[in-house]
Amino acid sequence: MARHFHELLADLKNRLVQMSALAETMIADAVRILVNRDDGGAAGIRQMEIAVNRMQVEIDETCFTLIALHQPAATDLRFILGAIKTNSDLERLADEAINVLNKAERLLREPPLTTLDIVPRMAAIAREMMRDSLDAFISLDTAKARAVLLRDDEVDRLKVEVTKKLLAFIAADPSTVTRAMALILAARNIERIADHATNIAENAIFVGEGRDVRHQLDK
Repeated sequence: MARHFHELLADLKNRLVQMSALAETMIADAVRILVNRDDGGAAGIRQMEIAVNRMQVEIDETCFTLIALHQPAATDLRFILGAIKTNSDLERLADEAINVLNKAERLLREPPLTTLDIVPRMAAIAREMMRDSLDAFISLDTAKARAVLLRDDEVDRLKVEVTKKLLAFIAADPSTVTRAMALILAARNIERIADHATNIAENAIFVGEGRDVRHQLDK
């Protein structure tokens, strides 16, 4: 029985890693379409979303099976509960990639507004936060998790910067309002990706230390 439990737990970790990698690919491809104005790969992103949604259901079922059949305690139980929350955040990460894609496809029908050097910088930080937060959760590396929490401020700062820049475009030329707002909202989607990575990092700390650090980065 104990061997079966640990096999299921290992499979759960592998599935979370696979789901995270898929969501990260979706984000990278959606941002590429937004920045490069190249719609190649849009259909593939939507197919990946279907796979992520399927994986979310399978991972939840695995977690419920582990709890129902094996009645884990202490750290194992916290990990499984954290996995359920992490699973939800990964699915929402994929949703945000679709949101970025939708805005990118809309903007393809319009003349380009401006170069988007800030947006790919935001996305690169958010994707790195994703990778590190999931790795911290799987390995229970709470130091790495705390480092992820600190990087969220940089993404927030860049979102404010790109918003100010785009609002200036609207002020100078009101005809740009639709395109500028689409880009502002895409930046907001990327900020939410970083927020979900932060949630996963908080889960890692909860599992590793039994401490709930939501809404407070302990000093």
